[in-house]
Amino acid sequence: MEASNHTRVSEFNMQGLFDHPHLQGLFFGTVLCLFVVAIKGNSLIILAIVFHPPLHTPMYFFIANLALIDILCTSAILPKMMQNLMLGKKTISFDGCMAQLFTFTLSCGTELVLLTAMALDRYMAICRPLRYVTVMTKSVCITLAAIVWAVGAINSLVHTLLMLRLNFCGPNFIQHFFCEIPPLLALSCTSTYLNEVMVFIADVFLAMGNFLLTGTSYAFIIISILKIQSSEGKRRAFSTCSSHLVVVALYYSAIIYTYIRPTSSYSLDKDKLVAVLYTLVTPALNPLIYSLRNKEVKVAFRKILPLERVSLKRNRLDFVTTTVIQTRSS
Repeated sequence: MEASNHTRVSEFNMQGLFDHPHLQGLFFGTVLCLFVVAIKGNSLIILAIVFHPPLHTPMYFFIANLALIDILCTSAILPKMMQNLMLGKKTISFDGCMAQLFTFTLSCGTELVLLTAMALDRYMAICRPLRYVTVMTKSVCITLAAIVWAVGAINSLVHTLLMLRLNFCGPNFIQHFFCEIPPLLALSCTSTYLNEVMVFIADVFLAMGNFLLTGTSYAFIIISILKIQSSEGKRRAFSTCSSHLVVVALYYSAIIYTYIRPTSSYSLDKDKLVAVLYTLVTPALNPLIYSLRNKEVKVAFRKILPLERVSLKRNRLDFVTTTVIQTRSS
């Protein structure tokens, strides 16, 4: 087919996550709860780290960046999903799809690099404790964070621009609940060879490369912990990195399954379930993982939550006062 005969679709229809129309109210409530938990939990993590001085350390600085990434990921996907559930439709405009693809790919790639930076921080803290303070300075942490976000942004921009050069001339049915690279490539009526090559390169350097760096860091960390004589010392050392290990295991298992394979092996049911893990469940769980066994974060939460309640009461009082004034004036 000639390129001139291609018709660019204006919107995509999506398979969606749920296939039972009579249960859309329940599904909407579930997605809304996950969205609120993810946004609220990660926002509290950021506020706790910003306003509680004992948390002004490199480890918590990176955790705040991770919380910001989780907010970005859920905000890119869940609001549109909830809108479609509310309106009883499963469509997204072409431009909206590309924006969603860019934002999701940005959060995904950035998180992969950030988890490596966090592993490096734990390696320095446990394996090189005498040099930790001099190496992991504020300027070094900011530089690492800037590199992390820059790599994620460049990776996302490349994939989005390559997607924009493709022709989508029908069908326009995305077998997924959001715009992701594999299901979109399956819809293109032009060659996706360059896209698949760039996806493979990103897989090698971002997914596998960072996975190997993170795994190597934790191999040295575990060896160092095993050399500690006291059981209390081992417990304290392991507690500083156990939360990060759980997050790494959850995230990498889903990402590697989704992207380290050819597009032809794409499976709707399995891939949707795995995508739920790293787009809905993990962002909601991360704040719990980092706070449940962390005394400092719990102390910070106890300081912030009363202030938040006071702020909510003030906002409600202001709303009621404004409503009364407007009613009297009318």
